[in-house]
Amino acid sequence: MQGFASSLVSVAFHGIAYGMILYVISVGLSVTMGLMGFVNLAHGVFAMTGGYVMLSAMSRYDVPFPLALCLAFVLVAAASVVLERLLYARLYSAGDLEQVLLTIGLIFMAVAAARLAYGTLQQPVNLPPYLKGQFALFGRDFPAYRVFLVAFSSVLVAVLWFGVERTRWGAKVRAAVDNRAMAQAIGINTSLLFTVTFALGSGLAALGGALGADIIAIQPIYPFENLITFLIVVAVGGMGSLRGPFVAALLIGISDTACKYWLPQFGAFFIYAATIAILLWRPAGLFGKASQ
Repeated sequence: MQGFASSLVSVAFHGIAYGMILYVISVGLSVTMGLMGFVNLAHGVFAMTGGYVMLSAMSRYDVPFPLALCLAFVLVAAASVVLERLLYARLYSAGDLEQVLLTIGLIFMAVAAARLAYGTLQQPVNLPPYLKGQFALFGRDFPAYRVFLVAFSSVLVAVLWFGVERTRWGAKVRAAVDNRAMAQAIGINTSLLFTVTFALGSGLAALGGALGADIIAIQPIYPFENLITFLIVVAVGGMGSLRGPFVAALLIGISDTACKYWLPQFGAFFIYAATIAILLWRPAGLFGKASQ
């Protein structure tokens, strides 16, 4: 019984760490899809790029880990502004098929570029010494890196929640999500709002990809391999919501970890089955708003 309780705590802890990373990566996709109505299947490209930026900065230029994380966020966010203005903005009024084809094309281009620059193998992660080893917590030893992930991601979630729920910019984002036409009518510059929100979402994806490089391997097939997981987080949580993807990411993180630990032969079967059941029950997601 004691052994089962110990494994339960371990599964829950590792599942929460994984879920936090999923949330940091996916929340930008949730907000941008809910705000812009854009089917951005290339969101994982930003997470992969953030991972490559961090790993390259640390291994090739000896950049400290915290600064490498900042570089991943800033550089990918800046690059996403260029992409949003040159490509995405041109297809805001297009149909879903055109948006899907564009973003799938971007994935293929990003995968080819990553293979050319880094090869086909996953990149090794050389964590700083203070994130290696174990961290004593509540009488148990936990991996220091995952303790850092949970703590850092929790602070990031709190800052993001405050930014969306308690600031003027957040009020504009919520207004545009609820009724874009009305937001434009009262003078909100939705074009600028879209660009800033897209950059923030892409930067968060890059930060999540960099933070979780030791959990979700950085390799050229990253955008394809993890696309379904990111979409499940958004679909189950509800587009345009902050709370929904957070709950969904934790549920998926814990469920996936538990299945791999106790029922590895079933793979992700239970996650897909649960996703189908939830979407049949609530097509707009757990916290999404049903279309009228």
